[in-house]
Amino acid sequence: MDRIFATNELAFRVGFSGYSGHLRLEPLPPVERANPIRDLPDFIIPPALEPETPESGKKYLEEKYLLPELDPDEFSPEKAGRQWDFDWFDNAKVHLEPSLPRSVVVPTWELPFRRFKKGESVQHRWEPNSVQMDVAELMEGAQDSGSMPRMPGPSKDFVRGNINNRPFRPGGLDDSQSSERILPEGACNGDWVREVLDGGPAQVIPPSFKKGLDLGDLKAYPYSWRVSKDQSVVKSTSGEKLSVLSVQFDDLFKKAWDDDISEESSGDDNLLEAEPVELETDMEKEATMISTALGSEASVLDEILLADPGGSPTMFSGTGDGGGQQPKEAWAASGGSEGIADHFGELVPDMALDFPFELDTFQKEAIYYLEKGDSVFVAAHTSAGKTVVAEYAFALATKHCTRAVYTAPIKTISNQKYRDFCGKFDVGLLTGDVSLRPEASCLIMTTEILRSMLYRGADIIRDIEWVIFDEVHYVNDVERGVVWEEVIIMLPRHVNIVLLSATVPNTIEFADWIGRTKQKKIRVTGTSKRPVPLEHCLFYSGELYKICENETFLPQGWKAAKDAYKKKNSSTVGGGTGTYLGSAAAAHGGARVQQRENLNRGKQYKHSAPQNLGHFSGTGVQNNWGSRRSEASLWLLLINKLLKKSLLPVVIFCFSKTRCDKSADNLSGTDLTSSSEKSEIRVFCDKAFSRLKGSDRNLPQIVRVQSLLRRGIGVHHAGLLPIVKEVVEMLFCRGVIKVLFSTETFAMGVNAPARTVVFDSLRKFDGKEFRGLLPGEYTQMAGRAGRRGLDKIGTVVVICRDEILEERDLKHVIVGSATRLESQFRLTYTMILHLLRVEELKVEDMLKRSFAEFHAQKKLPEKQQLLMLKLAQPAKAIECIKGEPAIEEYYGMLTEAETHRNRVTDAVMPSQTAQQFLSPGRVVVVKSQSVAEDHLLGVVLKAPSASSKQYIVLVLRPDLPLSIHDPSADGKLQGKDSSSFPQGYFIAPKSKRGLEDEYATGVSSRKGSGTVNIKLPHRGSAAGVNYEVIGVENKEFLSICNCKLKIDQVRLLEDDNSTAYSKTVQQLLDLNSNGKYPPALDPVKDLKLRDVDLTEAYCSWTYLLLKMAENKCHGCIKFKEHIMLAKELSKHREEVNALKYQMSDEALEKMPDFQGRIDVLKEIGCIDADLVVQIKGRVACEMNSGEELISTECLFENQLDDLEPEEAVALMSALVFQQRKTSEPSLTDKLAHAKQRLYDTAKRLGELQAHFKLPIDPDEYARDNLKFGLVEVVYEWAKGTPFADICELTDVPEGLIVRTIVRLDETCREFKNSAAIMGNSALYKKMETASNAIKRDIVFAASLYVTGV
Repeated sequence: MDRIFATNELAFRVGFSGYSGHLRLEPLPPVERANPIRDLPDFIIPPALEPETPESGKKYLEEKYLLPELDPDEFSPEKAGRQWDFDWFDNAKVHLEPSLPRSVVVPTWELPFRRFKKGESVQHRWEPNSVQMDVAELMEGAQDSGSMPRMPGPSKDFVRGNINNRPFRPGGLDDSQSSERILPEGACNGDWVREVLDGGPAQVIPPSFKKGLDLGDLKAYPYSWRVSKDQSVVKSTSGEKLSVLSVQFDDLFKKAWDDDISEESSGDDNLLEAEPVELETDMEKEATMISTALGSEASVLDEILLADPGGSPTMFSGTGDGGGQQPKEAWAASGGSEGIADHFGELVPDMALDFPFELDTFQKEAIYYLEKGDSVFVAAHTSAGKTVVAEYAFALATKHCTRAVYTAPIKTISNQKYRDFCGKFDVGLLTGDVSLRPEASCLIMTTEILRSMLYRGADIIRDIEWVIFDEVHYVNDVERGVVWEEVIIMLPRHVNIVLLSATVPNTIEFADWIGRTKQKKIRVTGTSKRPVPLEHCLFYSGELYKICENETFLPQGWKAAKDAYKKKNSSTVGGGTGTYLGSAAAAHGGARVQQRENLNRGKQYKHSAPQNLGHFSGTGVQNNWGSRRSEASLWLLLINKLLKKSLLPVVIFCFSKTRCDKSADNLSGTDLTSSSEKSEIRVFCDKAFSRLKGSDRNLPQIVRVQSLLRRGIGVHHAGLLPIVKEVVEMLFCRGVIKVLFSTETFAMGVNAPARTVVFDSLRKFDGKEFRGLLPGEYTQMAGRAGRRGLDKIGTVVVICRDEILEERDLKHVIVGSATRLESQFRLTYTMILHLLRVEELKVEDMLKRSFAEFHAQKKLPEKQQLLMLKLAQPAKAIECIKGEPAIEEYYGMLTEAETHRNRVTDAVMPSQTAQQFLSPGRVVVVKSQSVAEDHLLGVVLKAPSASSKQYIVLVLRPDLPLSIHDPSADGKLQGKDSSSFPQGYFIAPKSKRGLEDEYATGVSSRKGSGTVNIKLPHRGSAAGVNYEVIGVENKEFLSICNCKLKIDQVRLLEDDNSTAYSKTVQQLLDLNSNGKYPPALDPVKDLKLRDVDLTEAYCSWTYLLLKMAENKCHGCIKFKEHIMLAKELSKHREEVNALKYQMSDEALEKMPDFQGRIDVLKEIGCIDADLVVQIKGRVACEMNSGEELISTECLFENQLDDLEPEEAVALMSALVFQQRKTSEPSLTDKLAHAKQRLYDTAKRLGELQAHFKLPIDPDEYARDNLKFGLVEVVYEWAKGTPFADICELTDVPEGLIVRTIVRLDETCREFKNSAAIMGNSALYKKMETASNAIKRDIVFAASLYVTGV
């Protein structure tokens, strides 16, 4: 704007500023100078469009054509039924890079002799068909664990993975082709070379190509084959010589393909001879020359380096020059490491990590194998130095620029290891509630986190070189042991494994399972030697009695303690003062006392204040003071004894949280610290608790524990607040705590050895029952005695109160064998759903590779060989003289009838009703003596009597050869030539016949004496058939027929009259004239059976007997021979089928459980009929902290929709809280209704699982998975109530409250992720609000191990 003059020498100008157009006054100098800028306009209109750049053009194209966009008309707010409060697409961050194709179209290659159909000309051009194939099948090594068939995901899923990712292929699968080239079908199939072998035309068109080389008319190649016998076939036991062709075309051409046909063939020799060729390479010659020239020192190194990695003697099957089978490969190598420790400096000259002390032998061996890239299993006692191996694996990962993962069973161990490794390595920490530096090269995490990463396909798995499993013996844990097996099975092939365990008896067995599962060698090393030897003592009546030293039990020490016990008891009989009444009842943690302690523990005793000590009672109210006094005097006596012998600090293991607190409070007048130690403890506690706000610092538990700590006494159990436990652990490691009362978790979770370990009892409650300590548990806790480098010997003391334990019990616990590693593998719904998402690994594969199935899977090759031998056996034919063989049908009916026989004969025949029918003259069917004989038709001649308990029955024996009747008893026929008639029927001359033979009369009118004058079994022949009189038990009757004969009992049994026998036999033959047995008695009308199942079995049984009698094999002279042959064939078939079954998936131990769980998942909609995981199943995959089915049903039934965030998180606490017995919470009506609704859902799911034959009780299932004891506490905490106030609402210890709320935060995170999968934005926000409401103050105070003090 032009210059404006206001007054003399005062000038200014007016202009516009910015896009808003504000006026501005700009003073001007009095003398105007030439300024080119003045010519520019004061206001420049901004350009309508930004200048075009490559970046702006790319951005415009992305926004216009690439990014997804909803139709503004269709998806306007007016038309939408629900508005989203956050932008899903903005959070998704869609990658601009194109993803890899899932499938491609490829040509198919056909065998040359199958390309042309009949009638087509050979000159017809062949064009391959095309099929759609998965990209992974075409990529070489696509199934390898380290390859990348899929693109890496977003950075936020790099560590934890994503539920949409596919897991990496587990190592060790049988069909893994990662280590070899993927060959086309034609290269592996020998059929395609038939044309070449038969002198056909040359192949000029390669597989999958449409055109080939034009080589002109090629002359047919002459061929000649010489076939030789393979000399390496193992001779069978029967001496049979098997002729096997040594030319295997499949292997021959596969090798030719692999070697790219690099062999040079001679042009003159056209014969392919199967002669062994010995090759000696230049490398072998050079190795021979070097080994000869080197000295003895180098020879030792060569032996170490070139040693057989198996470590065990090789076993060959068979003999001969190079013959026999290949040796069975042992995956666990425990030997072959002699000399490594002596030459360690030369074998590992450049160590990845130097140690300031001399390594033990097992440490050197483990480090040497780690340098070689082998997996290692280290088994050694507590404090033996297993952590050195883990540190070296970390160092190797750092050196190789890879990653290493350290897994621990307990979060406390993870935190402590993070602190220990922080100064040495680049370390990160991953637990359920903490994620520190996940990008570090060395990660410490719980085993559950690693399992989740493997199932979710986290990309960080690609970088992992080592996975270290600490405390592997934790695999015996019933609840969490399955996690170790899952992780070991799921680890990819490129990951090496380091296992650290206490000494267990079956180390080799467990390592062999891992090696066989992962298909890699596992080096087993370790030591059974303790770095600090232990001595074990009994403490009784103020004295220590040594009972074990150097792993040797000392009976004289036990006898001395027993003598002292007898002497004291004899002197106090009848005159005892009652001092030990209370302690006697509390001896060895007995069940009654423990139960009374649990019942007596209420709100008033929860903080274990000194004024409440009187509640510890062994015999009643009148003895409370005496009981407390005796306990206090016992502990004072023990501590003074240890103090005099300089055996402090001491860890006293009590197997009850309450007992720990009471025992510590009994030492109210004991002070074990100096003034300087008191000052150190006070300063440390002030610094540690300063991170808490004022009200939390004055919690009763914190005040009480600080008062104990200042006197050198500590308490450690799960009921303590996490920060209090860490303070106790750190002060104990500093050596200022002299006496520590602890539960057994201290031995598992804290690396803090002491001078002495004391066992308050050798019995514990394991959650189900009171039992004695196992040797492995005792060894784990006793191993805390003895500080390496400080103590020459560690002391273990067992307290005896009112009795001395038996010698055999002490010997079993102290020097007994440790607990074996046993599989605790069980199927979970989460595992099944995760595996169903992936096609590469089936649930059956996981079951096969579990430790539980190890021995069965190990024997599969032997069973396969046995099956091939049985299938190769020639089948025996049955030649029937009556036409088509029917003996197998008969044997099938016989076998089926046998399944009913036992039940029928046991229940029906001995019954009183059946006995009434078994009177003389009753027609019956009797069981034959052997399977090779047919069932026998007979008639009852005499019922049991006082002298004989058997029925006397006449049965027909058509299977026996015909012979003459022996009338020697009545003198009717005398002759020496009777032996000349071995067969046929002989009729005596009329002159020799008696009156009874000539005239058949009716039943004898004379009364018999009841005696039996014939000798059983009595045989004879009549009416052209043999018969036999035998004694029969009632269980040998197969059927009681509904008909009865008139018999002459006197003539048959007393007179042995042939006419009577002929008449009886003829009547039986008339009944069996049509080849059928007479009908059996009706089970309901005659036998009065009331059991439906028994009646059905009886009817089936009698029907099969009739069908067998109708069969043409019934009564055949070849029956015995053919039935034995049919039995042999049936047995052979059963053996083959049994072997096939044992080799199939159906034989797996957990297969019925798997089928039942699959049916449950189908029923509730997690998977469909084709086992495809639905959205409900994907939600269930997110649930890890609570029971997955209950959590999923709760979400899909919208049970949290009508609850406020505080109420929802309070209800969710029932999924993660674990204590059974608590005080009853006081709930609002809304929460009470929600609680009942959730319980009903759980019970319904339990009933559904029971319906599908799963071993689950619905009520117990609901009680075990839903515990509502902390619903009120969590509700008040989420509303903002101080921690001190919520502790007064329940009798649950503070430590368990904190642990539950911390786990509840993880559950909120899982529910939030599930809400995102479901698309439920309201639930997503509610879970976010609930998580923020509970995440505050002392509950989420940072760990001292992580942040430092």
